Amino acid sequence: MSLRDHLIARIDIDGPLSLADYMAECLLNPQYGYYTTRDPLGASGDFTTAPEISQMFGELLGLCLAQTWLDQGSPAPFTLAELGPGRGTLMADLLRATRAVPGFHDAMQLHLVEASPTLRKTQAETLKGYAPIWHDVIDDLPRQPLFLVANEFFDALPVRQFLRDGSGWREKRIGRAEGCLTFGLGPVADQSALAHRLEDTRDGDLVELCEAAAPITAAIAARIATHGGAALIIDYGDWRSLGDTLQALRDHAPSDPLEAPGTADLTTHVDFEPLTEAGRAAGCAATRLTPQGVFLERLGVTERARALAAPLQGEALESLIAAHRRLTHPEEMGNLFKVLGLYPTTATPPPGLQS
Repeated sequence: MSLRDHLIARIDIDGPLSLADYMAECLLNPQYGYYTTRDPLGASGDFTTAPEISQMFGELLGLCLAQTWLDQGSPAPFTLAELGPGRGTLMADLLRATRAVPGFHDAMQLHLVEASPTLRKTQAETLKGYAPIWHDVIDDLPRQPLFLVANEFFDALPVRQFLRDGSGWREKRIGRAEGCLTFGLGPVADQSALAHRLEDTRDGDLVELCEAAAPITAAIAARIATHGGAALIIDYGDWRSLGDTLQALRDHAPSDPLEAPGTADLTTHVDFEPLTEAGRAAGCAATRLTPQGVFLERLGVTERARALAAPLQGEALESLIAAHRRLTHPEEMGNLFKVLGLYPTTATPPPGLQS
């Protein structure tokens, strides 16, 4: 049986699926899920993230967190955590860059939140020597100062999609027709979570709702508000969702999200508004949403690129220049990706971010 067969059987019994249920099955089904059965990253995978593009990304995030740790009085012990660490590349670069920060490595306890058994094995190899501890959920992180990074984590959380119809909403759902998976719409209904969106939408507008994002952010923020620390959340998206942003990637190219479920990465743009509100409601301060390119430039990415470029020539130099552009240029990742910082109300914002 394939995941497609499993989904059709489920639809036959329970009726059409929400997009959130479909995404959860495609990405995390224990037997057929995309993340549970493969390494999706890099040239041999389906997509490439910023840490895989250049070491500069993880290095600068590490120095940002280390300076924030120093600014908060160098608490010890503290949790250094990453959500969805991929191959462990970002964390490896972060740890290398912070090795010279006095006391940072001695005080840290490394924790990774990762659902994929395949990626956990890769992370263990990449981060051997640092004794990482893995968790399935954020709630299992220790209750102590928390310095956390989440890069392209929230974009993979399942979302529901709703089409406005008058003063109500019709949910976009996935059913079957002639043996194929297909999109359809549910009946008009009130959606209390979208009541505020009646102010800025009109009939036919589609909005996305990620019900898991706010509780996850609140759990992170509660630890930071109580014990200290900071969180850097980096993802593509913007303030307040509008429009269909669901995309499927297979072999680094767009594909039909309903074709061959479980074999492509499914993501949506992150709505940073509920993340910010959840962080503040849990007692944290939240920075202004900052484009990734601006954030990295403030941290000195160009100076770092020049230092790395000094001994290079030819193809290696061209590759470094291309990586710098891809990370920072507004027409590449520089403006599409945003950075949100969470920190205690009594502390200063992380470097590179203005509150």
